[in-house]
Amino acid sequence: MAASVGKLEAETEVKSNADKFWGAIRDFVTIFPKASPTDYKSIQILEGDGKVVGSVYTTISGDQGNEAVKTVTEKIESVDDEKRTIIYSVIAGDLLKYYKRYKGYVNVTPKGDDNGSLVKWCCEYEKASQDVPEPNFMGEAAINTFLKVDHYILNA
Repeated sequence: MAASVGKLEAETEVKSNADKFWGAIRDFVTIFPKASPTDYKSIQILEGDGKVVGSVYTTISGDQGNEAVKTVTEKIESVDDEKRTIIYSVIAGDLLKYYKRYKGYVNVTPKGDDNGSLVKWCCEYEKASQDVPEPNFMGEAAINTFLKVDHYILNA
């Protein structure tokens, strides 16, 4: 029986303006461990600078992390600073025990007149087997991280 392919989407509003929030997303290697140290123990750049297409980095989750994402290596596939969109794929690590393929998307859109932003997250995946659950925890983790990053930006 073939493994199933799926797509999940989640979004949240943040108080930070789109340019500031996008800047934090682009500097995730530095910002995420500061904004959410219980979720991000470290992010280590293996190739590139963590911002350019082709950059490869490994994230080691903090003690609160899900077992499926204790260690994950990702590669930046595409960046569009004008549209504030980044696409990345998981290329190694714990998540690939459960999902043969996993690609994530983040987009930041202004809400208007400096009234915050809408942050959209999406993933496309292929399960390693039918027994693997949908990766709903990834959407929850993304939204949780975005809210912590927003708090960090607003209090920096």
